[in-house]
Amino acid sequence: MMCGGGWPAAKLKLGFRSEVSVGSSEPQRPPSPHPPGDRHLEPSAPMDPLRRSPSPCSSSRPSSPSTPPCEMLGPVGIEAVLDQLKIKAMKMGFEFNIMVVGQSGLGKSTMVNTLFKSKVWKSNPPGLGVPTPQTLQLHSVTHVIEEKGVKLKLTVTDTPGFGDQINNDKCWDPILGYINEQYERYLQEEILITRQRHIPDTRVHCCVYFVPPTGHCLRPLDIEFLQRLCQTVNVVPVIARADSLTMEEREAFRRRIQQNLRTHCIDIYPQKCFDEDINDKILNSKLRDRIPFAVVGADREHLVDGRCVLGRKTKWGIIEVENMAHCEFPLLRDLLIRSHLQDLKDITHNVHYENYRVIRLNESHLLPRGPGWVNLAPASPGQLTSPRPFKVCRGAHDDSEDEF
Repeated sequence: MMCGGGWPAAKLKLGFRSEVSVGSSEPQRPPSPHPPGDRHLEPSAPMDPLRRSPSPCSSSRPSSPSTPPCEMLGPVGIEAVLDQLKIKAMKMGFEFNIMVVGQSGLGKSTMVNTLFKSKVWKSNPPGLGVPTPQTLQLHSVTHVIEEKGVKLKLTVTDTPGFGDQINNDKCWDPILGYINEQYERYLQEEILITRQRHIPDTRVHCCVYFVPPTGHCLRPLDIEFLQRLCQTVNVVPVIARADSLTMEEREAFRRRIQQNLRTHCIDIYPQKCFDEDINDKILNSKLRDRIPFAVVGADREHLVDGRCVLGRKTKWGIIEVENMAHCEFPLLRDLLIRSHLQDLKDITHNVHYENYRVIRLNESHLLPRGPGWVNLAPASPGQLTSPRPFKVCRGAHDDSEDEF
């Protein structure tokens, strides 16, 4: 079709604008591709008609294969996943299992009650003359604590009689046997063909070891036990009844204990090899510098300057439990509950339990009944108390999450 005997409309070049006046007999010439007033730049190559303008996503995306996704043009709702996880976690609740180890009279039961501000463990009133147990006995008690809609199933295991005998040879075997027995229970449930949707978790997530306030250094019993214990569970040592030491004696005692831990290669929690980023390194390095914490336990409130505080009343005043100038109980509480509770559970599952699982599966024999079938007999008492030959680093089990 010819417009007024002029230029065919079908042959207009891409990028040109053609203005045709209807009714005019004189053909209209196409305007210049460079309008007057515009700066003329000579192209280095002819323009490709099939070339498209680049996408904003493709232009901003680097060429590296591990690049983050491009910026979204609008909200999608991914942040709602956090709310979903929170709702689901609050419905299921949380589990936390803690063990306290130490000689009688160091305030283990009182410390547990102070940590959770409840009567988790009933301590024996003074003056009843309760006899010292002849052998080491383990007692566990379970409570459900609820705070602002969050339910915590707390299991506390006490070890009365530890270190109270004249002959303390292998007095740690019942404790190590109990810890490995919980790993064995979880493993036997995990390897079932038809297993529960939620396996009950009775594994010990943290062991608080109470060091007597001698003011000297760790005893041989402490060193022998901690060397075995740190390979099986997360260990947090504390100086019990720290109000019996002066501030100078307390600091000197702490430095000597830290030197003993380094000399005998006792790896307490938080371990350096599990610091994931710079923030963890900064926080955990401060905690490691203060461990063992000098703590004082109290489950009674007293009136101090018009306010009720937890503390111990003495002839010269009241020792406030939550006052950092008096003791370091707030640091222990923050470590166990407010900042590292989930990390304690993660290391228990990914490191200590994984070590036990690898050893037990290596001891079994694979049978030709299908892929992944394992014939695993229950562990014997000797296997539960035997030391671990090696460790599995937690980072090896987090690679799958990093690849996502």
